[in-house]
Amino acid sequence: MAMRMDPLTVEVVELIGSVVARYHEEYERAAAEHALTGAQARVLGLLSLEPVAMRKIARKLKCEPSNVTGIIDRLEARGLVERRPDPADRRVKLAAPTEEGRRMAAALRDSLDFAREPLAELSSEERTVLRDLLRRMLGQ
Repeated sequence: MAMRMDPLTVEVVELIGSVVARYHEEYERAAAEHALTGAQARVLGLLSLEPVAMRKIARKLKCEPSNVTGIIDRLEARGLVERRPDPADRRVKLAAPTEEGRRMAAALRDSLDFAREPLAELSSEERTVLRDLLRRMLGQ
């Protein structure tokens, strides 16, 4: 028999759901302002940190490698991403942002009000506690 959640846990779960929904809405809006889908924006953001192998992108986004190929194709057609061989293993293709792709990823990050507004209300110590709690929840 499943245990019932206490009212506090129910409220926390609902609040997390609201945060996630707001994040996705803002991400989709910011992506649309740059004529990107949410998935394209997420891939571009991921690549702006470092070139990433296609399979690793699929694992990170929890989607099929064929979906990632389509996303990369569309980003590449717009001149935002390029494919290059992995220096460590020439058989592996890395996706990397072009200079324009890096600029677009930075513009996307800047247009996400979600992180700025609510988090700005928290002190540095509160943001640190929140980060550490979220990491614990995710087992990191």
